[in-house]
Amino acid sequence: MSDAPPTEAALDDSLMARFCQGDESAFDALYARHAQAVIAFLTRMVRDPTLAEDLLQTTFLSVVRARGRYQPGTAVRAWIFAIAANAGRDALRRRRSRMEDLSTTGAPPEIAAAPGPLADPGTERAVQDALMKLPVEQREAVVLHKLQDLSFDEIATALGISVSAAKVRAHRGYQRLRELLTPIADRPDS
Repeated sequence: MSDAPPTEAALDDSLMARFCQGDESAFDALYARHAQAVIAFLTRMVRDPTLAEDLLQTTFLSVVRARGRYQPGTAVRAWIFAIAANAGRDALRRRRSRMEDLSTTGAPPEIAAAPGPLADPGTERAVQDALMKLPVEQREAVVLHKLQDLSFDEIATALGISVSAAKVRAHRGYQRLRELLTPIADRPDS
């Protein structure tokens, strides 16, 4: 028997198995391992830190409720991100519906910028604005791949799509980001 430490995925599998058997401390460990990445993903997805915090709680409440349906062998990290992505999509749909309702009564509230890894606040703001202009499917793929460091296999599992579809969404998202972030004067066609 090897003394090598378990891989991240093996540790997640072990924790999830224990949690499914009723070990609440295993849930606490899963939360501690993944909450930071999930909140970062949700904040970038919905661009509202307060809403993202609510969605983080919704995500992990859903993990608790769905543990009986969890299939051993499913990548735990990707499964948690799938739940978070669904919660984020639902919130964006609800927000869009409320914004349409507000369009006749007044201006929508300002949306807070998501915290990010860029040192320059102006650049960070430009990237955040560009991310919000991407279709939700592309934004999810880009954020999960580039910012949350998920593999395309994990993204496919999280979003319930094929690996090739995950790659296409990310590629199109990166391509559109380049277009949005390249100043007009620097574009070759101007």
